[in-house]
Amino acid sequence: MKKPPTQSIKIAIPIVVLSCGIAGAWALVANRPELEPKVRTNEAPWVETITVQPQTLKINIRSQGIVKPREELTLVPEVAGKIVRMHPNFVPGGFFEAGELLIAIDPRDYDHAVAAAEAAIAEARRQVLFEEAQAEQAQEEWQALGEGQSTPLAMHEPQLAEARAKLKSAESELANAKLRRSRCDLFAPFAGRVVEKQAGIGQYVQIGDSLARLFATDAADVRLPVPAEQLGFLPFDFVSSGGGISRETGVMLSADIAGARHRWQGRIVRAEAVVDETTGLLHLIAEIRNPYQSEQGGVPLLAGLFVQAEIEGREQREVFELPVGVLNSMQEALVIDGDLRLHIRRLDVLRREADRIWIESGLTAGERVVISGVPVPVEGMKVRVQKTTPEISADDHVADADADADAGAAR
Repeated sequence: MKKPPTQSIKIAIPIVVLSCGIAGAWALVANRPELEPKVRTNEAPWVETITVQPQTLKINIRSQGIVKPREELTLVPEVAGKIVRMHPNFVPGGFFEAGELLIAIDPRDYDHAVAAAEAAIAEARRQVLFEEAQAEQAQEEWQALGEGQSTPLAMHEPQLAEARAKLKSAESELANAKLRRSRCDLFAPFAGRVVEKQAGIGQYVQIGDSLARLFATDAADVRLPVPAEQLGFLPFDFVSSGGGISRETGVMLSADIAGARHRWQGRIVRAEAVVDETTGLLHLIAEIRNPYQSEQGGVPLLAGLFVQAEIEGREQREVFELPVGVLNSMQEALVIDGDLRLHIRRLDVLRREADRIWIESGLTAGERVVISGVPVPVEGMKVRVQKTTPEISADDHVADADADADAGAAR
């Protein structure tokens, strides 16, 4: 029996499609483009370098602190009474000179005590004179009429001793009365300012009451924290001086007041006895003389002001300056020799700053240091110099070093 025509078509279509696919694949393979082999070249990488020269550097240590008065005290009375007089500038912020009368307490009760003590002295002196006369008379009478050994009582010796003791007691009472009277007047122990006033005229005060807070204006102090590793930059031998300041060192303080930068000159006068165990910092004390006078920059150095400090450092010779990023984590840099070969060299870092690194040793004058272009350095590999930046001047100069005292620069 003959198959229907539709069944034959179903069998023929897949055969035709498969044949066309095989023919197309053969045509692609036969007509593929010829690939030309490329020869791989191993060219030396291009690098960018700088030429270094030794410099003389003056490293200043930067710190910060809060201005504190040299002396600060609370004024309290040592006697009770009513305030009858005050200094005209006895107000918060008022100035006064050393030895000026600040507060006077009503002295009448104490004047009366002085007068009574003087009267007691007069009475005691009269009694002493009387007993001396009695003793002299008893001595004469005993020599004229008496027989045997005289007794102290008969010679008025105890009576005279008692009178003299009472005289000394009266003199002591007078001295105490005068002392209490002198304490009615409270004088300024130093030239200074009034921070806070807590009393007024007519007020009755007791012994120990707080009348005012005062501070001295002849000098101000600033505690400056410095990392222990930076003490070697100071212009004296901190170790041989026993941890003290062997000689005074200059310091420049600065702060922004009323939108302008102001500066005050001071000096490092001492160091505190211990290193802060929590921060590892040693505090140096900067002293500023006459902080409220016009010669200190025209603006007073106010107590409580936060200031930046730059402490004068010693000169460091034969140091090299490198940009940040030249050294790796192992403090190694890439140096090129005369044959344009690369060398990995470990350097001794004197100080790291925000924008530069100071090298103490490991480089020589005129050497070229790679600053970019070698992602994977290999010792002795050949390189090509793409660009050389201008040389860093070899002339001696003084550079101010930026250092954050709390972070601590690496050495």
